[in-house]
Amino acid sequence: MKIKARHILVEQEFEAQDLIKKMGEGSTFEELAQKFSKCPSRARGGDLGEFGKGRMVPSFEEAAFALQVNEVSGPVRTQFGYHLIQRYA
Repeated sequence: MKIKARHILVEQEFEAQDLIKKMGEGSTFEELAQKFSKCPSRARGGDLGEFGKGRMVPSFEEAAFALQVNEVSGPVRTQFGYHLIQRYA
């Protein structure tokens, strides 16, 4: 099974919580990724494309595969920082 997802990578959990708040106020995931993500995928609105199991670090993968299409995760901690993940297919 493969999924498609976007993510936003920030250094602190409070930054991720703030971005969740901004989405609730009408900002799109892609806009926020372009403005705030620390990952090079920011140029594509956080788009990671399609991936299968075994391609991402375990905590990220577990969270991404648990999401429904168009659902956004809460903050997910990895060795890179805190991620918000949006599954889109």
